[in-house]
Amino acid sequence: MSFWDIIWYIIVCFAFIAYLMLLFSIIGDLFRNEKSSGWVKAIWIVFLIFLPFISALVYLIVNGDAMTKRSVRAAQHMRDQQDEYIKHVAGGKSPADHIADAKALLDNGTITEAEFQALKAKALA
Repeated sequence: MSFWDIIWYIIVCFAFIAYLMLLFSIIGDLFRNEKSSGWVKAIWIVFLIFLPFISALVYLIVNGDAMTKRSVRAAQHMRDQQDEYIKHVAGGKSPADHIADAKALLDNGTITEAEFQALKAKALA
């Protein structure tokens, strides 16, 4: 096997992997598209199977902008859900809520005045 055969093999493998990534991106976008009916999605899938390169290029030309917008919207939705989860787990309470909780503990006798003042200072920091 010569050097150029190895280079050609690497180029072909790269192109094949890039095409697979493009194909999975298009299929993912097809199923993320709420405006298209099931029949339209099925037709696109059939064309992607039987005329893969031409239908991939046509899909990118026709739906390129909408594909980007759906991808950005999905990423933003995922980021919002992650932020909401982090706030929920981290106890996204306001300082006033923390002070009220500490005051309730003080009133119940669970903590001392010094501990209440420490918690209050920490909440206001």
